Amino acid sequence: MSFEKVKFIAFDLDGTLLDSVPDLAVAVDQTVQALGYDPIEEIQVRDWVGNGADVLIARGLSRSIHVDENLSSDEIKKAREMFDRFYSESGHKLSHLYPTVIDTLRQLQKRGYTMSLVTNKPSKFVPEIMEQHGITSFFTDIIGGEDFPKRKPDPIALNWLLEKHGFSADQMLMVGDSKNDILAAKNAGCFSFGLTYGYNHGESISDSNPDVVADQLSDLLEILPELA
Repeated sequence: MSFEKVKFIAFDLDGTLLDSVPDLAVAVDQTVQALGYDPIEEIQVRDWVGNGADVLIARGLSRSIHVDENLSSDEIKKAREMFDRFYSESGHKLSHLYPTVIDTLRQLQKRGYTMSLVTNKPSKFVPEIMEQHGITSFFTDIIGGEDFPKRKPDPIALNWLLEKHGFSADQMLMVGDSKNDILAAKNAGCFSFGLTYGYNHGESISDSNPDVVADQLSDLLEILPELA
């Protein structure tokens, strides 16, 4: 498959550029315990992230990827407020960039690619975390989970970016670790690059049929040439 037309790359954040689960897991655990539930382990949270904080905390209360239908909206709302406080207080000190991230972003920037970030993570946390890890300057746009009415896999954010920057769908590549990223790309009509190491609810990223399956971010440099 040829990616010679690609000029614009949209990146997911959690599970793609950043391993944020250690901090998320602590905040989820603090929340559920404060509400009288049993402790949660990090390995559980790794399968629950990717659909936004409301869904994450509902899964924590349910202790399952399948949200308990008996949970009330008021309980989820209360838990979400507590989670936000705990997550903010964490300072995101346990999160870290995956190997090859900085060098890959630097090389793609040098090659002339326009890059944006599209994450389902709560918008208010995204700028601080990106600054903390020194990656803000690589991106023309930073879109968080509340910046549009719908999150990935809905293509609304990708379509907005295409219109803003004047690119066609076949000029965009979506880079992510979950089926939400791959489905968002398919729904927008653009190419998709799926990473094997992130968070995908315990499923193989190959099951979502991305155009490329890769074990590390630097594999992007093998398929994307320098722009003229």
